[in-house]
Amino acid sequence: MSNDFLGFGLGLRTDHFHDVLETKPKNIDWFEIISENFMVDGGKPKYYLHAIREHYPMVMHGVSMSLGSTDPLDMDYMKRLKQLHDELQPEWLSDHLCWTGINGINTHDLLPVPYTEEALDLMVERIKQAQDYMGRQILLENPSSYISFDDSAIPEWEFLGALTERADCHILFDVNNVYVSARNHGFDPLEYIKKTPADRVKQFHLAGHTDYGDYIIDTHDHDVPDPVWELYKEALLHFGPVSTMIERDGNIPPFEDLRGELQIARKIANETLSPEQLTPRYQEAV
Repeated sequence: MSNDFLGFGLGLRTDHFHDVLETKPKNIDWFEIISENFMVDGGKPKYYLHAIREHYPMVMHGVSMSLGSTDPLDMDYMKRLKQLHDELQPEWLSDHLCWTGINGINTHDLLPVPYTEEALDLMVERIKQAQDYMGRQILLENPSSYISFDDSAIPEWEFLGALTERADCHILFDVNNVYVSARNHGFDPLEYIKKTPADRVKQFHLAGHTDYGDYIIDTHDHDVPDPVWELYKEALLHFGPVSTMIERDGNIPPFEDLRGELQIARKIANETLSPEQLTPRYQEAV
């Protein structure tokens, strides 16, 4: 089996473009971009994107494929996504287990899906259609959620597992989202980890959230908290070496601070797995 482990990365944000190019840090192995931020013809963002791409592997993470909607796939969006994909040649691309709009209206929010057989059938076909168009498998990220549907009859982890098996796609396992949803809905996050098919998990997200006591919101504007680090260790024990990155979208700290936080993930992985397991793919031949 080929090694898909890229090592430890960060979400590439405009605040850090200059820092990345000036320092070219060796303790960051790869970057993830938000696809929609670069689906343009030119300009400074594309310049920096390609300059950084010359030095680092990249993956694409989208927020608008709306795979849970009953609308037809937005083929104008898919065309622009494929253009960026073919231009950037990322390691992989991902989106979310969600829908973002209906009747051609994009809410720019990641809306929850009812976990029913009908929704499962719908999403399987839409993922297959998207993969056929893109010419490759995609990764699907588990959501953070704050409400549930009365009609939901399947636990989220079973829905996600069945979806990825039937559509033959992969999972972007967001550790923070599991923690957020577990707190909000009262399920055991360890059960979620243990019942997610390990052979489908290709990437981890780590992030911070805002804790309001009775509920928590996935805000990506705080450092990764201790309970999420603890859950990350459990995820490593179950899934093994998985490409890991930190998302930060608000209260963005200096680049050095974010690099330091990423080294916490590396330290936890080094304490949990063997050095051989944690050799990134691009270093295997060295």
